[in-house]
Amino acid sequence: MEPVYTTISAILLFWHAAWERLLGDTLALGTSWAWVLGIVFLVLTVRLALFPVIIRQVRSQRATQRLQPQVKALQEKHRGDRETLQKELTALLAREKVSPLAQFLPMLVQIPVVIGLLHVLRHLRPGVTSEASRTLYGWTLTQFDSAIHAKLLTAPITAGFSTGDLTVKLVAAVLILVMTVTTYLTTRQMINKSGRAGDGPALIMQRIMLYGFPLSLLISGALFPIGVVLYWVTQNIFALGQQAWILRRYPLPPAAPASAPATPAPAAAARTAAARTAPAPAVKPLVTAVAPPKVGVKPARRDRRGYGRSAAR
Repeated sequence: MEPVYTTISAILLFWHAAWERLLGDTLALGTSWAWVLGIVFLVLTVRLALFPVIIRQVRSQRATQRLQPQVKALQEKHRGDRETLQKELTALLAREKVSPLAQFLPMLVQIPVVIGLLHVLRHLRPGVTSEASRTLYGWTLTQFDSAIHAKLLTAPITAGFSTGDLTVKLVAAVLILVMTVTTYLTTRQMINKSGRAGDGPALIMQRIMLYGFPLSLLISGALFPIGVVLYWVTQNIFALGQQAWILRRYPLPPAAPASAPATPAPAAAARTAAARTAPAPAVKPLVTAVAPPKVGVKPARRDRRGYGRSAAR
């Protein structure tokens, strides 16, 4: 990881030197702006360097989503034959030039950057007295001494919630809260960008990312130096704007139309056709038997409507 630490240090020192030439090394509002802006522009440098990779990730996601009907058709066709299904899916992705690994590449690249920055900022502490240690990763003694005294709103950027005084805890608590909220917003935006899962393990994973990951940062953020939390907040705010542009530039593909009703089986279709063409059964007329009149009783007379009336005796 030493090349990562050296690269992170070089970018941070470059931007610090640039802002120091513009603003000087004085405090304003209790903030060492040359170092704070150096961290902010470290974020911008990393995000801009990753932008082509992120665009490739989005294109791969959209291509995968467009292929879902074909993937489902292959799954139905080769149900129970996993080996053939895997070959067909691999051939389909190769034919459409879709790389599943491209969807995870930006995350894999950012993880070493965050780890590298965390290591570098944790290394910048007053307890480091050895000259060899203070000049690691391309730092000079002057730069090291300046960094360990850099502040954000009077709180040292190398201190954290769990290691600082009341002012440090207050500044760190506000930044950790902002980091948690912006992480939730960027994760929700990322889920909208990639498409929400219907059910099953994918839905559970999305919920863990949406709620579990921000809550874990709310707790673990107390262990981070203020400089790392500042890096994370800046990255989240930049990611919100970047992903909003991506969603407009590469919208989600339209949902697949509802499938047509299933065609009846041949036997069922033949029975249905036979039932439609068969002649209707003959209906026998309903005949009501009338009992003969009894001896000595006059037959009943009928009125104009056909109903019988009792004869007068």
